[in-house]
Amino acid sequence: MSLHALKHTIHKQARRSVAPHIRSLATPSSSKGTFSQSLAGGPSLDDFIADNVPDRVVLGNTKGPRLPSHLKTTIPTGSSYSSIKKDLRGLGLHTVCEEARCPNIGDCWGGKEGATEEEGRRAATATIMLMGDTCTRGCRFCSVKTSRAPPPLDPHEPENTAEAISRWGLGYIVLTSVDRDDLADGGAHHFAETIRKIKQKAPQVLVEALTGDFAGSLALVSVVAKSGLDVYAHNVETVEAMTPFVRDRRATFRQSLKVLAHAKAEGVRVTKTSIMLGVGENEEQILDALRELRKVDVDVVTFGQYMRPTKRHMKVDRYVEPAEFERWKTIAEDMGFLYVASGPLVRSSYKVWNSAHYIKILLTEEQAGEFYIENVLRGKGTEKRTKKLLAHEDSSTAGIDNSMK
Repeated sequence: MSLHALKHTIHKQARRSVAPHIRSLATPSSSKGTFSQSLAGGPSLDDFIADNVPDRVVLGNTKGPRLPSHLKTTIPTGSSYSSIKKDLRGLGLHTVCEEARCPNIGDCWGGKEGATEEEGRRAATATIMLMGDTCTRGCRFCSVKTSRAPPPLDPHEPENTAEAISRWGLGYIVLTSVDRDDLADGGAHHFAETIRKIKQKAPQVLVEALTGDFAGSLALVSVVAKSGLDVYAHNVETVEAMTPFVRDRRATFRQSLKVLAHAKAEGVRVTKTSIMLGVGENEEQILDALRELRKVDVDVVTFGQYMRPTKRHMKVDRYVEPAEFERWKTIAEDMGFLYVASGPLVRSSYKVWNSAHYIKILLTEEQAGEFYIENVLRGKGTEKRTKKLLAHEDSSTAGIDNSMK
């Protein structure tokens, strides 16, 4: 046999001994065997025919607490809701209501239930988020996008925001913002300019500014506090012990207290903060937080249930019952807070028209307003007595007027 014929014979034998190569476009499932076993171990067709099936089939995560019925909300609708959304998109504005996936968006944007269209617009509330939709911080409870280098500020945003608010005819507006640690002033001057523009275009609107901590710069807090706002809000978010586990590492409970104290020292009449429940806090820690807030003369506090926005965020420790929220409302009022909103769905700016009445009274110098504030601070028992006193004074004044005619 020649050398060429020998090589040809060896090559043919090698080809026969190699297994054929099969090209597959799909990755074999590693769970196929497990699924087949589960299916084989489950109810059979005979079981279903005989009605011999389990009473309950549980889907999803069974380890964490389940969402109670009182935390489920309806799909947002209404003319006021549609009008606000249309204007926001047209002017390129953002709201924390949308970015933070707030469950109350339909309730707040929709206005007052059962009211006329004009009353509904006046009662509707939107929390506009300034300086873009991307934050430089990453708090473990918040669903707002994060980046070390967000897009630059929109120089037209203050004017556009004021224009939108003047169109809506609202009585009360809340401005908030993402944290902008990438900016030298943290966006304080942009915030202040927006407030001034609103007051120029719609001077009748009460403006609440919900700010960040400006990295602890009290000079920047002053910039916003002196801009003409009516309420300065800054959220401590949780109790001091839980702060490192809930908020971004650059935010601290003590730093937040300094922000609120400095705003008050700069002449702001009403200061406000918010606390989430259900993140792992205990009763004594909540009481300590309330005591510290009263030490810096915070006027308004709100309590709400923490709700996990996505699976990437921290888990809910527990769902707090409505009765417990009512209890914290009573405790906070007894401690001297001017106004307290407390409930599972309450958020920092939830239905602010409910608190706007109290805030308007605080901002006025009328004697009746002073009486009413004193009543709120001392409790509801005194409130009833003072209302009788005011009614008596009104009737006495009417009697004097009649005698002079």
